Amino acid sequence: MIQIQQLKMKIPHSEEELKEKVVKILRIPPKDLLSLTIKRRSLDARKKPELRYVYTVEAEVRREEEVTFRKEQKAQISFLDPSPGYQLPKSGDAPMKSRPVIAGSGPAGLFCGYLLAQQGYRPIILERGEDVDARIKTVDLFWETGKLDRESNVQFGEGGAGTFSDGKLNTSVKDKSGRGRNVLEIFTGHGAPKEILYDNKPHIGTDVLSHVVKQMRQKILSWGGEVWFSAKLTGIRTEKTWQEGRTSPVLTAVEIQHTKTGKQEMLETDTLVLAVGHSARDTFEMLQEEGIVMEAKSFAVGVRVEHPQNLIDHAQYGREAGDYLPAADYKLTAQTEKGRGVYTFCMCPGGYVVNASSEENRLAVNGMSYHKRDGQNANSAVIVTVSPKDFGEESNPLAGMAFQRKLEERAFALAEGKIPVQRFEDFCNNHSSEEGGHFLPQTKGQYRWRNVREIFPKELAEALEEGIRRFDKKLPGFAEKDAVLSAVESRTSSPVRIPRDVDLQSSTRGIYPCGEGAGFAGGIMSAAMDGMKVAEAIIKNKAPAGERPV
Repeated sequence: MIQIQQLKMKIPHSEEELKEKVVKILRIPPKDLLSLTIKRRSLDARKKPELRYVYTVEAEVRREEEVTFRKEQKAQISFLDPSPGYQLPKSGDAPMKSRPVIAGSGPAGLFCGYLLAQQGYRPIILERGEDVDARIKTVDLFWETGKLDRESNVQFGEGGAGTFSDGKLNTSVKDKSGRGRNVLEIFTGHGAPKEILYDNKPHIGTDVLSHVVKQMRQKILSWGGEVWFSAKLTGIRTEKTWQEGRTSPVLTAVEIQHTKTGKQEMLETDTLVLAVGHSARDTFEMLQEEGIVMEAKSFAVGVRVEHPQNLIDHAQYGREAGDYLPAADYKLTAQTEKGRGVYTFCMCPGGYVVNASSEENRLAVNGMSYHKRDGQNANSAVIVTVSPKDFGEESNPLAGMAFQRKLEERAFALAEGKIPVQRFEDFCNNHSSEEGGHFLPQTKGQYRWRNVREIFPKELAEALEEGIRRFDKKLPGFAEKDAVLSAVESRTSSPVRIPRDVDLQSSTRGIYPCGEGAGFAGGIMSAAMDGMKVAEAIIKNKAPAGERPV
């Protein structure tokens, strides 16, 4: 196999033109190119408005040993040895006494369950919300009427919070194991577009992701796993045992509430994966009561900011996106004079600001895009990091959660349960907006013009204003007076961390904290990879009970 890096192609170009370029570089006849696989594609906009895609490709050719390269080419060419790819560990020797239980069907729980089911462990996945089809109807009803289902909403339900998001599939996690590539391959194997395998900034979109998670669930069921919807983890049962020279609590069962019927039941298990997501506040409270060790951690809060998508396209591309370019995105950071870090997060090109609330009388917002990203506005979170020092009670692991709730209560009250929105000029002047400027918010859920600044403590509001002004120097137009701010963006990450040891178990043996809610991930990819990591730990520790279903 031959790899070619830094292969540049003008936009637009066809797949056939890409092959012709490879054949020219390798100095081979077209018939000798047996296959061409795109491994990486990124957009080079340094010489806008002339833009290029930069590729890394792998070529399989006849008589590879005879291939010579064109010396004048800038592309970097090398020969590759076949990679074994992602490998699961061998199963442990001790048979598992009971089926493993996974609380949460977001990316962490879903991928953990997928691997365990694949290897014959027949996991039971508990999801407090509804299956994705029913969930979409419930969420649409909430956006139309404001009628909130506390158990099935933008935060809870099949696929987790990521189901109603832009569906970004990039991560900064170092991945020598190949987990990240395997996540993308599993996604494409269940209906995601092949472009996510090589795009530098892959995304899937809420519409495609909802289809993919359903297909993954069907595969888990075919391997003998189970998915229980409207089934919420409400308690754990433990017993003290002597292990490794000390007495430790060990998991023996979990308590489940079937929220549609109100029925409670105990399910015996010695393996629980806690993949509950960053908004499972009642679960965190239950875990604290049960004595599970938790820690408060830093997270970030702020606003959503909207601009016309064509403004972002011109700033980033020097021209309209047209039919050949994706809607442009951005990632911006700044530091205020007082040393506060301000940054953009979860940018949604051609997207919507959504009412992402999950508790009565509290309001949170998030961003969402469909796969085509063809909405009129771009939006992203503009957020400021807050630490236990900011929200006080450093010894209370749930203090950050209380801080989030306070901001969400202010947001809810400010606009009578609607999304409060404000023009940036009015935010700076600290008075309520009466109407929009030359463009209007693009939201899922009703909105009202209000003074968003009132929601935040003075220091955070000042940091947000200063950060947006600084971003304008990097992306002209960002601080335009009609930019729309909405609030409150409070669910950027979990406010707690549930510590785990080297074999990924908590202070209570048999409990595996996992994913974003436990404080070990931030986004779809890193959560999915952490779910795989926990599955590997379980597989190495125990063998599946009974025969694997065919």
